[in-house]
Amino acid sequence: MYSFITETLGPVLILLLMGYFLYRRGMLNEVFIETGSKLVFNLALPALLFLSIAQADFAHAANPRLIAVGAGATLVYFLLLMLFSHFTVNPANARGVVIQGGFRANMGIIGLAYCANTYGNTGLAAASVYMGCITILFNVLSVFVLNFYLDSKRSVGQHLLGIVSNPLILAIMMALPLSYFQISLPDFVKATGEYFAQLTLPLALICTGASLQFRSFSADKWNISLATISKCIGYPAMVVGGAYLAGFSGMELGIVLLLAISPTAAASYVMARNLGGDHRLAASIIAVTTLLSLPVTAVAYSTLHGIGLL
Repeated sequence: MYSFITETLGPVLILLLMGYFLYRRGMLNEVFIETGSKLVFNLALPALLFLSIAQADFAHAANPRLIAVGAGATLVYFLLLMLFSHFTVNPANARGVVIQGGFRANMGIIGLAYCANTYGNTGLAAASVYMGCITILFNVLSVFVLNFYLDSKRSVGQHLLGIVSNPLILAIMMALPLSYFQISLPDFVKATGEYFAQLTLPLALICTGASLQFRSFSADKWNISLATISKCIGYPAMVVGGAYLAGFSGMELGIVLLLAISPTAAASYVMARNLGGDHRLAASIIAVTTLLSLPVTAVAYSTLHGIGLL
C-alpha cells in the first residue's frame, strides 16, 4: 500500500494541489487554465494516446471482452442510479447533474495517470483503448440524462457528431491499425511524441487542480453526498465486480478499478453549463469527488491487492 500511495497517488495529489494553490496565489489565471486545457485536450493527450497505443502489442492494447464488460456494467449502473435519483433528488432539474456526476469518471487525466504510474506503458496502452470506448458511452448517457431532466434542445445526434471528431477518439482510431500490424513509427515521430507524453499529465493535473472550486454547499448537501458516494464507491464497485465475475484479474482488473474510481470528469461541468444545468452543483461534485477519491482509491487498491486479485 505504501508504494502505491507514494508512486501512484502521491504525484497526482501533489500536482493537483500545486495547481490549486498556484491559482489561489495568482501565479495562474483563467486564461492559463483555459489555454492549457485546450492544449491538453486537442494536442498533448491525443499524442500521448497515439504513441502509447501505436507502440503497444495489439493483444494487450485492445481487449474487446473487457470493454464489453465495462460498458455493460456502466449501462446497468447508470439505469439504477437514474431510477434511485428520480425519487430522491430535488429539485428535479438537479437530477441530471447528480446522475452525471455519480458515474462519469475523469479517466482521460486522473485515471490514465493512475494507470501509467502503476503499470507503465503496457498498462497505459490498454487503459487508453478502454477509456476511449467507455468515454463514448459516457457522453451518450450524459447527453441523454441532461436532456431528459432539463428539456434541452440539443440532441444526442449533435453530440455524437462531436464525439466522431473528438481528438482523443481520432488518436486512438489512428493508432490501433499501427498496433495491430506492428508498424514501426519513424524515430522523429517517437521523439516528438515523447515530448508531448512528458508534458501531458503534469499540465493536465495542474489545470485540473487550478479549476477546483470548493464552495459552501449546505443547500445541496444531499445531492453532493449522493453523487460523491456513487462516484467514489458505487460505480467502481459495480464495474470491478462485473470484471471479476467475468474472470478478469491482475492488470486488467487494476485498470478497470483505477479508471472507474477516478473522480467526476471536469467535462461534466462543461456539459451541464452548456445544456442549462446547475453548473455550480456540478463544480462542487467535481471538487468533492476529487478530494475524496484519493484515499478511497488507496483503500480499494490495497484491499484488492491484499486478497490477491491485483
